[in-house]
Amino acid sequence: MYTRNGESDIIMHEKIRSNFKFLRSLKARIFIIVFLVGIIPGIVLRYGILENYEDRAISLRTSDMQNQLNIIANHLITYNYLADTSSEVISAELEQLSNLYDGRVMVINSSLKVVKDTYGTSEGKTVITEAVIKCMKEAAGGSSYDNEYGYIEITTPIIETAAAEPAAGGGSPADKEKRQDVVKGVMLTSVSTDSINTTLDILSRRALLLEIMMLIAIFAIALVLSNVLMKPFERVAKAISEVKEGYKDEPISVPDYLETEHIVDAFNQLQNRMKVLDASRQEFVANVSHELKTPITSVKVLADSLLAQEDAPAELYKEFMVDIAEEIEREDKIINDLLSMVKMDRTVATMNISVVDINALTEIILRRLRPIARKRDIEVVFESRRTVTAEADEVKLTLVITNLVENAIKYNREQGWVKVVLDADHQFFTLDIMDSGIGIPQDALEHIYERFYRVDKSHSREIGGTGLGLAITRNAILMHRGSIKVSSVEGEGTTFTVKIPLNYVAT
Repeated sequence: MYTRNGESDIIMHEKIRSNFKFLRSLKARIFIIVFLVGIIPGIVLRYGILENYEDRAISLRTSDMQNQLNIIANHLITYNYLADTSSEVISAELEQLSNLYDGRVMVINSSLKVVKDTYGTSEGKTVITEAVIKCMKEAAGGSSYDNEYGYIEITTPIIETAAAEPAAGGGSPADKEKRQDVVKGVMLTSVSTDSINTTLDILSRRALLLEIMMLIAIFAIALVLSNVLMKPFERVAKAISEVKEGYKDEPISVPDYLETEHIVDAFNQLQNRMKVLDASRQEFVANVSHELKTPITSVKVLADSLLAQEDAPAELYKEFMVDIAEEIEREDKIINDLLSMVKMDRTVATMNISVVDINALTEIILRRLRPIARKRDIEVVFESRRTVTAEADEVKLTLVITNLVENAIKYNREQGWVKVVLDADHQFFTLDIMDSGIGIPQDALEHIYERFYRVDKSHSREIGGTGLGLAITRNAILMHRGSIKVSSVEGEGTTFTVKIPLNYVAT
């Protein structure tokens, strides 16, 4: 019994399988690929543009500030502002710059004391920061951007250029022209980036809106494309379904894509093969019916003839009974061959593999068949070129050799010959069954392994053939992973070559 938890687990598993089934759909995969290919570059482009804008805006703001601060720094030296901060011109410039960029400017002297603060909160205080000290020592300005708090910090050296002191003992006029830069102080400026961030937010919102519109458009395009691209495959599936239901019998054609052409070609080939198999099956059933019916019809005719004669002599009874026995024997042979053929079906037959002495097996079979050959004065010769042992099914191999040698005797001419040659290499053993018989027409060679096929039906009836022997023989050889070939000249004879591996390899 299933518990409720067990039922819930089953339902959950079914949902998961259903979701995975959707992802296995080619249409879904095409949709996902087109959608991602369309949306990912847009997202990357959006963030790239916004990030680039921010960097560019910060760089321009910093560069602009540094230029103006350098000018003010020169004014500070000119008005000796570090010693006397009463200059209203400099104070106005500093206030204007602070208000314009929503920032703060502190003027720091060489003793690291703040002589001017546009906020008016740090004047007289000592400022010791890494940026200020570095600027004081290296006489070079610098900048840094604090993304978290949204401001740019800029350090600008206040440099006074003075004449160099003359060397001891006087100096040359060139030495007197030399100047010496002296850092008198530092301007520490903090500039707000609120305006940049505000612009960035506006651009981000607009980009998001555009991205949503693109998302909707790409979703629609991906949906349409996935449906359009899958149409040919749907037509293939529909055409195959119609063939399966029996609504159409002609070859299907969907030439939209190379892939659909390959699928359709493969299906048409399969359909043609199935037609051939179906025709072969119908022919087989018709042949079986005919072959089984013929002896029964003959028996019925003979029996009716006897019954129609009230005072038939004993000799006539005996003659008719001999004919009836022959027809019954013929019926029995057909049934036995049919049973053997069914057992030889490669998909269901089992192989009883053992190590077989091929030389001894062939000798035994030929010894049993020589009396039949002597009745027609046919000589049967066995030539063994080496001792051969192989892994094989002895019963099926016996059937192969018997059928081929028996056919060579049956379809031979009076005072003819049959020669069996056994040879082997390191992988295979071969049996050549040659005869001096009536031969096989060239146009019949490709049909001789078909069930119930006979080259000369009238002659086959005379010698009792059923048309199943070679079909059974070929199946038995294929079950051993071997091969059979035939060459024949009409009126001169036939040679069958059987090649079978020495070691059986099961699949």
